[in-house]
Formats: sequence, structure tokens, C-alpha cells
Amino acid sequence: MKRAAFRRLAGEKERKNMRAAAFLGNKTFEVQEREIPQAGPGEIVIRNMACGVCGTDVHIYHGEPGSADVNPPVVLGHEYAGEVVETGEGVTALKAGDHVTVDPNIYCGACEYCQNGKKQLCETMQAIGVTRDGGFAQYSVVPVSQAFKLSEDLPYEWGAMAEPVACCLHGIDLAGIRPGDTVCIVGGGAIGLIMLQLAKLSGAARLVVSEPNQKRREAALKLGATLAIDPTDPKAKESMACEANVVIECVGNTPAVQSAFDFAKKGATIVLFSVPKVDGTFQLPLFDMYKKELTVKGSFVNPDTHHRAVQLLNAGKLDFTPIITHRFPLGKMAEAIAEQMSSESIKVVVCPQE
Repeated sequence: MKRAAFRRLAGEKERKNMRAAAFLGNKTFEVQEREIPQAGPGEIVIRNMACGVCGTDVHIYHGEPGSADVNPPVVLGHEYAGEVVETGEGVTALKAGDHVTVDPNIYCGACEYCQNGKKQLCETMQAIGVTRDGGFAQYSVVPVSQAFKLSEDLPYEWGAMAEPVACCLHGIDLAGIRPGDTVCIVGGGAIGLIMLQLAKLSGAARLVVSEPNQKRREAALKLGATLAIDPTDPKAKESMACEANVVIECVGNTPAVQSAFDFAKKGATIVLFSVPKVDGTFQLPLFDMYKKELTVKGSFVNPDTHHRAVQLLNAGKLDFTPIITHRFPLGKMAEAIAEQMSSESIKVVVCPQE
């Protein structure tokens, strides 16, 4: 596509520059004026319209690792959607004007894990918005292989949720939910509320969400939870103990993991889905593992699940109305991170064009 046409699609005559919120490390963002990237062979340029703030972004902000090593300065933001404005040589699957969402994870394809069906464990994985510039900018350039077409009537904010949905789908696959199961979700944040909806689609007969925040419990009930309990209430927690066939932990701290073991009935599967602190530990209840014959699994990123996530979004199978609670412009990244950490929010979205 000719560069002049790209400028017209960008909405400003002869526009050459964009704003990007560069993460400099040490809890610092700087909004920089940069040239709009151009599409090379096999690439597309996206006008970024909405980008979610992920728990991984919060970890990186505090100097902790992401899904891959982070070397500032870099433009973070790996949960995003936007409009294709330029296509590079050889790109035929997408065209200017298409609405797309991005799968950020790029695997080497050559290491032991990639060649043995475990690409999510790739030894040299790169990630858009982690090791490469991502969605907290007005434009981004990505390989066309990482972009998935969205329905034009799907809100960009909802399209930006494809990446967390894809990660949750991997966790759901590992959980092995069977129709009729009782499923307990520990944590009613954005991930927990997505897991809730996916567990319902998987055929769970009873869905319990354990969450201390009343606002999040109310959101869980709106999205189909059978029961939403406060784990700090001994009576509520006691009523749920040892009842779930599947427990999916979505918080990442020791009390939440302990709750997962408390809620698991004999023969249950526990999926530890959350992103914990690097030095986080939990004392494994060995007798429970033995006597209850528990299965415990970890879940990492989204291998080969992004297409299914987009299919669910395009088909209107998921609801983000009670999940996306706050929106920030590009110039308020520190405030967006702080709000995502707040008990007042569920999911924070950054709007790069504002």
C-alpha cells in the first residue's frame, strides 16, 4: 500500500509522527514523539485503538519479569486491538481498514519445546508489548501472522480482550472441565470473570467465585456465577470447602492458593493460573495431595488458542460490560497502572488515540 494512502487513513494529511508511551524502567513512562512505523515484508501497521493493562504490565512496571525478558526503553501493552492502515509486501490475508487484534507471543519454532508441541515454553520467545514495541502507542507494526481479524461491529475494547481470553482458554483446556462439574474460580478480577464465562461455556453445572471485593462478587453474579463468596468470611468459605471438581486460581498469592486446595474435593484438578511474584512460595499440603488424589497444573500464555478466542468474541459469546471499568488516555500511563492495582477497578483500558 502506498505511503500517501496510509497517511489519509491515519486521518491527518501528511502525518509522519505519533505519540508512544515508552517505559523507561524504574516505574517511569515517557510520552515520546516518534515516526509512525512502516510495514516491511510480511508486516502490517495498526492504528492502535484500545489496549488493556495486564497484570504482567504491573509486574514489569515494578521491575519484575514479564513473559520474556524486558529491556527498557520499550512500549509495553500486549492486549490490544486496532485498525490496519498499511500492509507490507506479500501480505494478502488482511487489508487496510480491517479490524484486528494481536497475539503478542512470537516463538522461535526451532528449540526443543517448539518442536515438541510446547511452544509456550519456547527458550527464545519474543512478545509484542514486552520485548517489542506494543499497544501503548498510537501505531504499531507487527508480523501479519500475529494479527487476527475482528468483526467490525465488535468494540475495540472488547477486541483487546482477545489475548487474555486466549490465555484463559489454555487454562480451561488444562482444567479438563466436564459437563456437570462444579467449578470454583478463586479471584474475581478480569481473569477470574473471563474464566467464569469460559467454564460456563464448557458445561459447568455450578460455578462458584471466591472474591473478597463486593463489586467483583456482584460482577461475577451478573456474569452467571451460581454463588459468589467472600473468602474472609469463615462461614461462607466453610460452606464451599471440598466441593469443587475443578478449581482455577486467578490471584497469585499464598492465601488464594491455600483456598484452591481447601475448595478442591477428592480427585479434583487445581489450575494455578495467576502470575505470582517471582519469589512467591506455597507450602504444599502433601497429605491432601495423597489422600485427595489431587492434580495440580500450571498454565503459561496462550499456545494456539488466539483463533478460538477471536471466534468467541466475534460470535458474541463473552460479555465485558461489567469487566472493563476504567479508561485512560496515553498520557496517563502511571495512573492507569495504579488504577489497575486498585480495588476499585476490574479491568483498565488505555485509549491511545485520546
